[in-house]
Amino acid sequence: MIINDNHWLINLFFVVTTVLFSCRQETQSTTDIVIKNLETSITTEKFKSQKGEVISIDEYIDTRFEYADDTGKYLIIENSFPKGGLKYTYPNGEEYVYAIFWARITNETANPFELSIEFPSDSFKLPSSPYNYFKIFFPSEKMTLDKVPLLNYGLTGLDAILDNKHLNLSSLKKTINSNENSLFYVVTLFKEGVEGTVRAGFSLKDDNIYYRVNDKEIYCGKKG
Repeated sequence: MIINDNHWLINLFFVVTTVLFSCRQETQSTTDIVIKNLETSITTEKFKSQKGEVISIDEYIDTRFEYADDTGKYLIIENSFPKGGLKYTYPNGEEYVYAIFWARITNETANPFELSIEFPSDSFKLPSSPYNYFKIFFPSEKMTLDKVPLLNYGLTGLDAILDNKHLNLSSLKKTINSNENSLFYVVTLFKEGVEGTVRAGFSLKDDNIYYRVNDKEIYCGKKG
């Protein structure tokens, strides 16, 4: 199940991001995308919570990727640690376990970034847990940094969102203009609890967008 030990998570963040950065170097495209040295690029960004507290965002970020265009300007993708790990019960009585994440995409390039993501409506299987299946949802509620310290990252009405299966919650389209950023929620819904912790996040490979949930990587779109 999900562990909410901030000190443990902070240490794990540096380990996970270093490993992921090494893997990205091995598969890097030689065209218009490169990754800047992650260890030297992380800055301490602070913000005010709804309670007026000054908080560093770094402790909530699991992975951070930076991709440069041919002018040296960057597209930055940040993926959060999970919150949740609680049970959700469908109206038919079936029980599931959810984890809530957020992602932030910052566009420092001179051109708009067209984000178009769509997940299949079918469930995905975790290779490490062949009997466990999960789905991915994009709640429409707006995510802001001041919600980061809150329960479930401030996402409200989750049961009502998941009860309405007919809603199109598996696709996301956004235009992120130059020198702007966009934050949004991502919810993973599992048939049963995952042993250990859940890690998830977006990344780019060439012009393709992928979403990783533990050891499952899913193609979900292209960058515009």
